[in-house]
Amino acid sequence: MDIFEGIVSALERVVWSFGPSVGGETIPLVIILLLGTGVYLTLRLQFIQVRRLRHGFAVTSGKYDDPNEPGDVSHFQALTTALSATVGIGNIAGVAIAIHWGGPGAIFWMWVTAFLGMATKYTEVTLAQNYRDMVPADDASRRQGTVAGGPMYYIERGMGKKWKLLAGFFAVLLGITAFLTGNAVQANTVADVVFSEFGVAAWITGIVTAAVIGMVILGGISRIGRVTGILAPAMAAVYVLGALVIIVINIDQLPGALGLIFREAFNPSAGVAGVGTGAFLLTLMWGVRRGLFSNEAGQGSAPIAHSAAKTDEPVSEGVVALLEPFIDTIVICTMTALVILITGVWNEQAPTELDLASGDMGYVQQDGAGAFSTVDPLDEILIRDGTPLTGPGMAQPAWHDVVVERLFVDAAHTEPFTGTLVPASQHAIGNDGDMYAVLYGNAVENGAPMTQLGFQRGLAPLGNWGGYIVILCVLLFAISTAIAWSYYGDRCAYYLFGEKGVLPYKAAFVAMHFVGATLALTTVWTLGDVFLGIVILPNLLAMIFLSGKVREMTLGYFKRQPWIENYEAHKRSVEEKRSKKRQSRD
Repeated sequence: MDIFEGIVSALERVVWSFGPSVGGETIPLVIILLLGTGVYLTLRLQFIQVRRLRHGFAVTSGKYDDPNEPGDVSHFQALTTALSATVGIGNIAGVAIAIHWGGPGAIFWMWVTAFLGMATKYTEVTLAQNYRDMVPADDASRRQGTVAGGPMYYIERGMGKKWKLLAGFFAVLLGITAFLTGNAVQANTVADVVFSEFGVAAWITGIVTAAVIGMVILGGISRIGRVTGILAPAMAAVYVLGALVIIVINIDQLPGALGLIFREAFNPSAGVAGVGTGAFLLTLMWGVRRGLFSNEAGQGSAPIAHSAAKTDEPVSEGVVALLEPFIDTIVICTMTALVILITGVWNEQAPTELDLASGDMGYVQQDGAGAFSTVDPLDEILIRDGTPLTGPGMAQPAWHDVVVERLFVDAAHTEPFTGTLVPASQHAIGNDGDMYAVLYGNAVENGAPMTQLGFQRGLAPLGNWGGYIVILCVLLFAISTAIAWSYYGDRCAYYLFGEKGVLPYKAAFVAMHFVGATLALTTVWTLGDVFLGIVILPNLLAMIFLSGKVREMTLGYFKRQPWIENYEAHKRSVEEKRSKKRQSRD
């Protein structure tokens, strides 16, 4: 197992760390390609994300929906299915991580990434609609849907048959990624939260969530669309409403929080763990990385959901898709960031239980300039009256790579620890001979716990329930993500094996969800990231190769204005339904 974990770690370093070095920091090639593609498409399509944003909202509203056009779900349901996969842990934990490592200025670079990602998302979804496969329907109640689409189809059909092998390669890797990061890791997150907060065993949570997901995904894309059409807007509304209440309560601090983001974007100085000496590139990289992973622009997953939309105009779904990075990153991630900054939890230390065997426990060393970096610890660290006997050039105990100044043996911080900390065996030995696996101290939080603390503190004037909003949203986000990714995976299975491959894939997906809830999945998460980093590359190549086709379709669509005819068809459809209801009542 150790050999396998070593191989996976090595692959991750190759995929996500290979690239040019600037100022001592490596810029991963994958990120350069993602950003570069976004810039290229933004210019090639003449800032489509600005010029057609309003039209995207209009199409999403449903007023141009023609029920007689081919597809399985409405524009709105396609958008919510895709958002169910993108709006998730990244919006809660990812923003906190970006601020922790890159400082408040990282949020500005998340916005830039989202802006470019809107053009990328528009392009990949327009292509998916144009080259989708209309699956012959045996009857009107076909569960698996009548559409299959995604990068594998526009790679093969748009770029030509000689690229079929690359299309198959994409389908295989995305199908595996759906199994891992889109499913098993989500199940593990839910089980971990439920156990931590309510003490429910992981296997019980796994059975319940697997059953829920099974009932939804076995009903096909139509049922998935109906569920996500309710779940995604509801959970986003709860989360954003909670954040807005905090902002309103602390409205006087809003200008300062926004000013901090802009100030620190170009001259960072207020970071906690990774920034503090003007490391502009570090701030930029953390903002870009978390932004890309949050909105998933360029990954090739969302086009699969959008290809199922009912329309015969590919561009009409493309303008709907460009709303995704806007909603996901510019709206929801910004709400998270403002809560964290306004409540001050991003750089304040709070009483924390320090599990010495936890991955959050680490050791850092201070250099002559006052900056900290992670290091291998000493064999032993002496602690006297709670204070580590270390200094500049020596390893110091840290939580989330931020130094913990005093250590205690009790949660109330009344008994300072005196003894020896032994990093290798992940325990501490007191001078009295007692052994400790857990100590206590004031520490900075990170990830979802930081966001949870921000909501708890921000809503404290209204009661001690703010943190439960984050807990609820983590659970719903994880479940909805698994539901959406199941569809991505089964379309990959359909492309590779035909109709006969879909049901076995779904059954295996549900089983893997239960397995994921009961196992420790650090290696599985890393392996999923490796596959995702590789699978992005064929999609970016296809978008650049076919960008001329997208430009041609875009110009034609807005010149013909087909939505006007669709508007009339939609009005007739609504009137027919009303007429039938009146007749049935009579």
